[in-house]
Amino acid sequence: MAITKGAKKAHRASLKKQVFNVRRKRSMKDATKKVEKTLTGADLALAYKAIDKAAKRGVIKKNTASRKKSRLARLLAKETTKK
Repeated sequence: MAITKGAKKAHRASLKKQVFNVRRKRSMKDATKKVEKTLTGADLALAYKAIDKAAKRGVIKKNTASRKKSRLARLLAKETTKK
C-alpha cells in the first residue's frame, strides 16, 4: 500500500484513469462484436471509430488498432464475396 502522500494521490488518480480505460476498451469490444455478428458497413465505421479512440487514448497500441481494423475489414470483405 502507498505510504507517502504523493503515492496515495497517484494511486487515486490511477484508479480514476482505470475506469475510463475499461469503459473505452469495453465500447471497442462491443462494437467489434457487433460487426462480427451483423457484418454491415455502418457498424464497421462505428467499430473503426471506437478502435481509433482507444488507440488515441493509449488503451491499446497503434499497431494493435491497425491489426484489429484490418481483420474486421477482411472479415467483412470475405462475407460480402460469399453473398
